[in-house]
Amino acid sequence: MQPLDRLVQKLCDASRKQYLNPYTYLEWPRRIGEDEWCMTPEFISIYGTDLYAGLSQRQRKRLSFYEAVNFFSLNIHGEKALVEGLTQRLYRGGNETITPYLHHFLDEENKHMVYFGGFCMRYADKIYTDRKMAIPRQFAPGEEDFLFFSKVMIFEEIVDVYNARIASDERVAPIVRKINLIHHKEEARHLVFGRDVVKRMFHTWAPQWPRETLQNIRDYLQAYFVTTWKEYYNPDVYKDAALQEPYQVHQRAFSDAACRAHRRAVSGKCLDFLVEHGIFEKGFVV
Repeated sequence: MQPLDRLVQKLCDASRKQYLNPYTYLEWPRRIGEDEWCMTPEFISIYGTDLYAGLSQRQRKRLSFYEAVNFFSLNIHGEKALVEGLTQRLYRGGNETITPYLHHFLDEENKHMVYFGGFCMRYADKIYTDRKMAIPRQFAPGEEDFLFFSKVMIFEEIVDVYNARIASDERVAPIVRKINLIHHKEEARHLVFGRDVVKRMFHTWAPQWPRETLQNIRDYLQAYFVTTWKEYYNPDVYKDAALQEPYQVHQRAFSDAACRAHRRAVSGKCLDFLVEHGIFEKGFVV
């Protein structure tokens, strides 16, 4: 691993060089056409299922719009929690080396919420509800920070696969592609930072944690992985897209073989990282 202060300086320099004004960078179209894709079709949550096969092209594009609203809503909720957690860690003892980059991290996450919220409120007039629940718990030394940065990394690793794919998909509406492209470019720095911090923290603290604590950490992060993915199968999306029995669609889609294969493919790079560094053991399937 390169020295942390050198990595932080490199990321700070890149953030300053590539700074964007979120209020002037995007030109928002007056409306999204019903004939436009707003999500890469292959990344629609029920893609590959019998239900998707039975939809007309018009229904699929309508569903893609609400899937995009859900995807952007998930990002807003994830980044709200991230901003709160990063703010708590600014200038905290022991974080002096990373604090300069935390300022850029916070700035960029706030801008992302401007983009995502701008789309959702302009075109759907709403943001889907956050379904995650925080349960208070006691932490071993080093555990709370490790879990925070690990969850950030897991969430952003999944999101970035979507960002990169949608941004390069010429079938998708230009405004949606551009939002995903902006996010992908800035998240690239966040992911470098996140992987490095998670790796350092685990190698520092894991030897000090009892076996039971380490297993509890693995169980917690694996549950977070599953919970995060379940939010991509939002019954409110299916209801807004006029699909029948939206809660049954949610249950059927999550367990469908094609959907499981999709999750494995998107999660692969992140899971490989977690296994490589001993954070997960081999065999976990989302």
